[in-house]
Amino acid sequence: MTILAIYSEKGGKPAELINDDELIAARLEPLNVRFERWEATQELGDAPSQEQVLAAYRSDVDRLMQAYDFQSVDVIALRPDHPDRVALRNKFLSEHIHTDFEVRFFVDGKGLFYIHAGDKVYGLLCEAGDLISVPDNTPHWFDMGEYPSFKCIRLFTTPEGWVAQYTENPIAARFPSFEQFQRQFA
Repeated sequence: MTILAIYSEKGGKPAELINDDELIAARLEPLNVRFERWEATQELGDAPSQEQVLAAYRSDVDRLMQAYDFQSVDVIALRPDHPDRVALRNKFLSEHIHTDFEVRFFVDGKGLFYIHAGDKVYGLLCEAGDLISVPDNTPHWFDMGEYPSFKCIRLFTTPEGWVAQYTENPIAARFPSFEQFQRQFA
């Protein structure tokens, strides 16, 4: 189940907890964050290649690429036994921005996005079928958990793809990890 928790930027207990897809989309819309539920029903197996994942969702990817003039697309897929899972998790855990807006479509598994907007932090537990866009220059971070299990199509408006500018703000440490969030709310 997709869950949105809205916190004060100081941390602590969330002021709101929402698990209705339409309400989640409505609460994120003023931030220019797009949230939608799509179908993630393509059978991909345990270890599909990037090309197989993109081929399975080609019509959706092409539609997004045309609508938003995306210049690059890739697939990030991690499993609990991935040899670089710790380094990759740490790469995404620090608050950062991108100069382009990014879209993520979860085709399998789960991950936890945090978006820092004004004096609030929005924690969104995404699952297969969730599409989220994060506007350019929006501080955020992503926690895939200690033992990640997800496949995600990522689209970018620049040919370089994922390029982060870290804010050096230690805010992420004040919020629940992927595992803590799931224990508390899922």
